[in-house]
Amino acid sequence: MAYYYDEPSHTFSEYLLVPGYSDSNCIPSKVSLKTPLVKFKKGEEPKISMNIPLVSAIMQSVSNDTMAIALAKEGGVSFIYGSQPIERQADMVRKVKSYKAGFVTSDANIKPDATLNDVISLKEKYGHSTIAVTDDGTAKGKLVGIVTSRDYRVTRMTGDELVSSFMTPFDKLICAKEGTSLAEANDIIWENKLNALPIIDKDNHLVAFVFRKDYEQHKSNPDELLDAHKRYIVGAGINTRDYETRVPALVEAGVDVLCIDSSEGYSEWQSRTIKWIRDKYGDSVKVGAGNIVDAEGFNFLAEAGADFIKIGIGGGSICITRETKGIGRGQATAVIEVAKARDEYFKKTGIYVPICSDGGIVHDYHVTLALAMGADFCMLGRYFSRFDESPTQKVFVNGSYMKEYWGEGSARARNWQRYDMGGAQKLSFVEGVDSYVPYAGPLHDNLALTLSKVKSTMCNCGALTIPELQEKAKLTLVSSVSIVEGGAHDVLVKDAKNHN
Repeated sequence: MAYYYDEPSHTFSEYLLVPGYSDSNCIPSKVSLKTPLVKFKKGEEPKISMNIPLVSAIMQSVSNDTMAIALAKEGGVSFIYGSQPIERQADMVRKVKSYKAGFVTSDANIKPDATLNDVISLKEKYGHSTIAVTDDGTAKGKLVGIVTSRDYRVTRMTGDELVSSFMTPFDKLICAKEGTSLAEANDIIWENKLNALPIIDKDNHLVAFVFRKDYEQHKSNPDELLDAHKRYIVGAGINTRDYETRVPALVEAGVDVLCIDSSEGYSEWQSRTIKWIRDKYGDSVKVGAGNIVDAEGFNFLAEAGADFIKIGIGGGSICITRETKGIGRGQATAVIEVAKARDEYFKKTGIYVPICSDGGIVHDYHVTLALAMGADFCMLGRYFSRFDESPTQKVFVNGSYMKEYWGEGSARARNWQRYDMGGAQKLSFVEGVDSYVPYAGPLHDNLALTLSKVKSTMCNCGALTIPELQEKAKLTLVSSVSIVEGGAHDVLVKDAKNHN
């Protein structure tokens, strides 16, 4: 006879935090969101910790090198998607590890014989107002000029004008030579009242840009996540099929942490993958595993040697695993049970294995709930896909700007490697959808708002750290009527767009 759970599984939206006592010291500016990313022994420090409890999902539509750099600047980690050729993924890792803070490789470039319409298209695609004009239209071509929004007026031009006719030409630009330090570059920017400073080599080929806004952002961003060599920390997704060739390539590229990307992690395939990594690299290569939804799954992967364990099956906004296969569990219930198993495992072995809540985050406060329930950090897909830094196109749909977003189990992703069934490489049905999400702008501004909400709620609970939140939090289930009562009701909201 099948085993039946006594209680139904619950989602985050079915819970609320009950406020606790807050003393005068409990203010958001004093809250620390530091959290372990990988396992550690009692009395020791983890090899990798994060300054914020958020990582971006292992998805084509979310995590590439651009997202990885942006999130590391904020104190989190991106896991660059693995559903791509090995060398391309390794190349993305190299770009993150070789990125020099403040020096930005130009991704919006154009030839001088292109037109204003081409400039407008580039601006819409990348969201940048500064576009480099190079002889071959590449990021490393010979710099011949720059186009900014000050160089043209769309209403007074036809769109067919050549870039060369309205760009700011090279001889009127202020540039700096390759080898200029970031401090020197920023001095040039301030002395000449520039918004952007091109860095060129001895042959006038474009090397990078230094932007005034990046300097200001750097000063206001003390949480950037760096390794021992002052390089940004980056993760990468792997599967249980080609790990013998993919893992060495990623390690050689400098990856800091790996994660097995699978729809269901309680399997022999995952334990084989972890064992191969341990046999070849020992504990020097960090690898997370998952996804699981109960204590049995956690204990299996912890014993297999996982450095962190992901929780969640079917809770993602683009995941339809529950609809197609009827498996999964409410995310809140899954996190609560696995957190108990994690704590019991720590008491028994002295080894703390961090757990990651993956999926089911709809509102910002769900992050705080997941942490209070025991998660060490959360993996988000839809949330990060909305930002400028995600790798997808910004498109205009029904009068609003949107970003494309699709699941790794969708026909578009064709990422069948994450379904550990052995045998055939392709499945006969999909477990994810292809969709749009509302465009939200730059990651930095949005993330700052989310984290301020998390910190404020922690203070309401009398907690200044995540472990303290987990110790002090009081959680209550709410009825369907209570959920309605919790939002705006019995009024006509003036600005629905800002109501969340």
